[in-house]
Amino acid sequence: MNQKNNIYSLVALVIMVKLILITGCHKISTDSSAKTHNRIRLEHVALNVPDPVKMGDWYRRNLNMKIFRPGPPPENPRFICDEQGNMMLEIFHHSTAKLPDYHKLDPFTLHIAFMTDDVKALRAKLIAAGATPLKKVNVTSSGDEITMLRDPWGITIQLVKRAQPMLPHRQAK
Repeated sequence: MNQKNNIYSLVALVIMVKLILITGCHKISTDSSAKTHNRIRLEHVALNVPDPVKMGDWYRRNLNMKIFRPGPPPENPRFICDEQGNMMLEIFHHSTAKLPDYHKLDPFTLHIAFMTDDVKALRAKLIAAGATPLKKVNVTSSGDEITMLRDPWGITIQLVKRAQPMLPHRQAK
C-alpha cells in the first residue's frame, strides 16, 4: 500500500509541474483572495549617448522606431520603441556619467539586435543613412541570416532573420 501511495504522490507531483509549465510559471497561491500575479517583463535598456535627439530621429527614420516621452535638455531623454511595442530603448545624455566609446566596444560586448524580414535590404538602407558595415551578411549553422553594422554614434546594430523565431512577434497597431 505504501508503494501505491508513493506512485500516486509522484503522479500528482508530475501533474503539478506540468500545470506550472503550461500556465507560464505563474505563482501558484493557496490564498484564495490572490486574484493577480506579479507580472515581470523586460521594459527597456538605457544607453548614455552624445546626441539623443539626433540618434532618436535616425532610429525613427531608418528602423521604424517610435519616439515616446521625449524629454527636455540637457539630458534630452528619448524612449524609442519598435513598431510592434515589443521592446524599448532609452537614450539620453547624462553629463555626469562617462560616455562609453561605443566605436571601440567589441560588437559582442554590446549590440542592439533588430529582427527583419529582409536583412540585405535593411543593411543597404542603413549604410546609405550613415551606418558602417562590420560584417557581411551570412547564414549561421542554425539557419539564421545575420549581419552587424555600427550606427553613426558607434553603437553596434545586429540585423537578424531567424530561421525559427525565438519570440512571438505582435502585429503593428
